[in-house]
Amino acid sequence: MTVQIIVIVVYLAIVGYLGFLGFKHTKNSSDYLIGGRKIHPMVMALSYGATFISTSAIVGFGGVAAQFGMSLLWLTFLNIFFGIFIAFVFFGKRTRRMGHNINAHTFSEFVGKRYKSKFIQKFSALVIFVFMPLYTAAVMIGASKFIETQLNINYDVSLFAFSLIIAIYVFFGGLKGVMYSDAFQGTLMFVGMLILLVSVYSGLGGLTAAHEKLGALFANPDAAGMAMAPPGFVGWLNMPASGSIAAWVVISSVVMGVGIGVLAQPQLVVRFMTVKSDRELNRAVPIGGLFILMMTGVAFIVGPLSNVYFFEKFGMTAMAYAKSIGSGSEAIIPAFLNNFMPSWFSTVFLVVIIAAGMSTISSQFHAIGTAVGRDLFYSRKKGEKQNMLLSRVGMLVAIIVTILLAYVLPSIWNDSIAIATGLFFGICAASFLPLYVGALYFRNISKKAAIWGMMSGFTSSMLWMMFVHSKESAVLKICDLIFGKTTIAPAGTIVSYIDPIVISLSLSIVVTVVASLITKSKFEKEHIDECFEGVGK
Repeated sequence: MTVQIIVIVVYLAIVGYLGFLGFKHTKNSSDYLIGGRKIHPMVMALSYGATFISTSAIVGFGGVAAQFGMSLLWLTFLNIFFGIFIAFVFFGKRTRRMGHNINAHTFSEFVGKRYKSKFIQKFSALVIFVFMPLYTAAVMIGASKFIETQLNINYDVSLFAFSLIIAIYVFFGGLKGVMYSDAFQGTLMFVGMLILLVSVYSGLGGLTAAHEKLGALFANPDAAGMAMAPPGFVGWLNMPASGSIAAWVVISSVVMGVGIGVLAQPQLVVRFMTVKSDRELNRAVPIGGLFILMMTGVAFIVGPLSNVYFFEKFGMTAMAYAKSIGSGSEAIIPAFLNNFMPSWFSTVFLVVIIAAGMSTISSQFHAIGTAVGRDLFYSRKKGEKQNMLLSRVGMLVAIIVTILLAYVLPSIWNDSIAIATGLFFGICAASFLPLYVGALYFRNISKKAAIWGMMSGFTSSMLWMMFVHSKESAVLKICDLIFGKTTIAPAGTIVSYIDPIVISLSLSIVVTVVASLITKSKFEKEHIDECFEGVGK
């Protein structure tokens, strides 16, 4: 315990110093919101990766991988392909140039100015302010539960202390403080996950032996907990059976929901506007790709392999063990590390988990705060300091709401980390992705098309969650109140397992395209030329 406390204190001292550097170098709103557009590519890549990958990926989705197996590695592929390659090469460069042309500082301001629509700017900011705390709470739950397990302290105490530390350095440091800290934390995360991967394979007898044991476990009738596997599950080394419930959960909710949803994450999009040239973005691609591969790839390998350990020691699968201690899948990775790994690594990985949580949450709080201060209530009549103070007040409100959600969600939602993460990613994709692509690539897309697409995506996503997708509708209870049942999906079908993103993103794309064909763009040629100057046709 003493060693753990010393390590954490040293870590927090470094993070505090980096936050102070951010505060010291933050002179105006441009510094506070987008780092003055002069962030080094290495810092930007690590910050992007550390913001992207959090405790929800390592703890939450690592636990989901323990249930569904290495099929989740398809999410790693999409994270790298969409989240890094497509995002940086096809979105990042255009976003950086156009953002500079129209002097945008936030995602909402970017799309609002591109479409000359205050409604788009304010509605998108409202979505961020209202729904991002759900995702933030998911990350916070993962980190707090791990701290609770490792330090043997009460969850509420862990949650409060963790939140307080993040709030202080984000409140004062702005985006520069966040990104400096992210780069440091990303480095710790990379090293920690590399050690974890090597240790797990070594402890299970090597790569081949570990996979053979995992394959044999599925066929072992004595493996307590196998009956808990969802219909269609055919082993931890295979994809679920086509068309089964397990397949729909893995493909639509996990792989598609998070893998595609990353393209429209406001806290990530703003990173593209922090560098001064395309060359910095090009240099950041391999760094970001390697980082994501190590973070999610290791989590989605270690999760399934934990079943071997739990069966050999306790005679049950990982999920069965989690249920036996009264928890959901988010307890699997902390329990595995606490039991399987040596004590010295628990201290190291505790810092890794704290770093993963802090790097993501700090960026989310910053995005929420700027949504309030820059997009919802910004006024040119106010001075720089007043507007920055407004952002910080919005951030404090978000922190309070997030802490309350992190306290409540685990008690009302099994697998709350994965569900809340997928929910927010899905809402962002359905609401923002079509209009974001339109803003970057289509000069003649109309304001009406962008608004109709955004609203249809958001509305259909909310309706599907409230009345069809059983994971959310069972908790929201609106369907139960109106219709007297958890979901209106036909009984005995897989409809209630189809993630909202499948329906809402498809509808949003169709509405945006159709509306673009039947409405005329009324933007002045000068405005379009300004937006696309140096961007491309």
